[in-house]
Amino acid sequence: MATVELRFSALPEHVRTARLVAAAVARRAGVDEAVLDEVRLAVGEACTRAVGLHQTGGISAPVKVLLIEEEKQFSIEVGDEAPHAVAGGDASGGGPDGEADEDEMGLAVISGLVDDVEVSAGEHGGLIKMTWPTTPPPTILV
Repeated sequence: MATVELRFSALPEHVRTARLVAAAVARRAGVDEAVLDEVRLAVGEACTRAVGLHQTGGISAPVKVLLIEEEKQFSIEVGDEAPHAVAGGDASGGGPDGEADEDEMGLAVISGLVDDVEVSAGEHGGLIKMTWPTTPPPTILV
């Protein structure tokens, strides 16, 4: 299992770099070429969401992206350190209703792009994990 870790300041201009790195690592991992645009878009949405949460919450910690290459799958985890409301709790991460709507829209876009997506959040941050199947390199017979 190979993992690439990317951390960047919560600034919108770094999202493009995260998308490019994710697409390059996904290609190397064996993700189908036809799916690479979806990988780029999904990572862009997840990173933009994390950047927005950090900026809104005044969080100076970097956004964390893990690119995980496994035997038959490739996963990307985008983590933020913004407090999220939890059931029965009162995290201070709730902003105006417009921000909540924008957050939900971003998650809906990601869910539409990625078949296997998991979203978790708590008072210490959130994580979006997206997974794609990979194809093994072709066997060359000599």
